[in-house]
Parts: sequence; structure tokens; C-alpha cells
Amino acid sequence: MENGSIVIIEDEQEISELIQSQVKNFGFTNIPFLDGKKALDFIQSDESKNTQLFIIDRMLPSVNGLEICKFIRLFNTTKTTPILMLTALSTPEQIVEGLDAGADDYMTKPFDHAILLARVRSLLRRRQLSNQTVENKNILRHKELIVDTDQCKVWIDNQILELTLSEYKILCCFLLSPGKVLTRNQLVEFIQDGPVHVTDRTIDTHIFGLRKKLGEYASIIETIRGIGYRVIGHD
Repeated sequence: MENGSIVIIEDEQEISELIQSQVKNFGFTNIPFLDGKKALDFIQSDESKNTQLFIIDRMLPSVNGLEICKFIRLFNTTKTTPILMLTALSTPEQIVEGLDAGADDYMTKPFDHAILLARVRSLLRRRQLSNQTVENKNILRHKELIVDTDQCKVWIDNQILELTLSEYKILCCFLLSPGKVLTRNQLVEFIQDGPVHVTDRTIDTHIFGLRKKLGEYASIIETIRGIGYRVIGHD
């Protein structure tokens, strides 16, 4: 992986040091912050352009983690940088808030060290893939499931798949963000088109229909209870 840094925004010194010790073997420089305002100052500096991952607590002095996530997604230098939110706030509503604010993944404290490393590894891999130059940017793929976004066509094992427009948009949304938890609100925003009103319940109906048509590939769409869905990433 390319040189860069992992920025850890956590106000409890002991937890920050624990996270740093866990992620040090990924080969990046760890940059810790105990204060939200200081972290925002860093994000706006030239140094932030080499950031490979943000690990952010939600409850922070000065500026909370949700506001930091929103700023990262609006700031041009960092808008595509992966964010892992690591916090003690664990209700489905709080997790949805974090994901809607821009977090790519969400872990609750206390956390399992092996799971933390797996989540970090997944996000760094996604970052690396997004930085690579891909010849066919119009092709989305998950094994033998292929989407041609120029032709708006989908194949499984060379067999054309007939999808509704909403099912097609949802599938594209998933394949553009493999492994990322997508809330129902995010999916609604992605497929909303003109004055048509899309609801959470409608999203669930589209997912049901999409799974039926995907057949043996239906299992790649994972339900995150009370939060939303994600497509299981693959190497």
C-alpha cells in the first residue's frame, strides 16, 4: 500500500494508544487527536491529503464526531477517504446517524481487537482499490455478476438479468461501495428520481425483488438489522 497516515480522533488517551498499537502493523503513520477542533484544523491542512483512513470517536471535546464526518465528506481533499466511527453509542438510531453523516463503517465500544483489525483492513483495501486506475470504469463486478453502467445492463454467468430501474440503481449503489453499510435513507437518496416519493418500506420491497432475481447471488446482500444493507465485499 502507498505511504500515508491513519488519523485517530479519540479523546480518551488510553483508548487512543490501544487503537494505535492495534493498527501500527499496517505500515502507516498514526496521527492521534484528543480534540475535535484540532482534528478539523489538520483536515484542512495540506498534511491531510495523505490520510488513508479516519478512525473517529463520536463524543469529543470542541467538535463531535458527527460534525467531523460531515466536514470530511464536504472537504474536497478528504471526501472519499474511508471513515470508521468507533463509539460507545450503540442504538440502531445512533448508528444510522453516524452512517448518514458519512461514516463507512461503525463499531461500538468495547470492541474486539480482531474485528477492529478486520474492519480497518477492509477499509484500507477499499481505499487502495479506489486509487487504482481501472481501464473499464463503466464495469461493476462481483465475481460473475457484471453491470455495464454505459448500457445499463446486468449479467450473471453471461445471462442477462431483467431488473426494474430502482433495482438496477440499488445494485449499482451496492457495487460502487462493496462492504459499506448503506442506510435506507442513503439508498432512498440514491434512487430518488424527480417527484416520485421513495420510502424506507419501498426500499425493502425493492431489495426483496432484487434478491429474488439475483438467485444464488442473493446472499451477497446482507441485512443489517435496524440500519440498512450492504453487499459483502470480495477479494
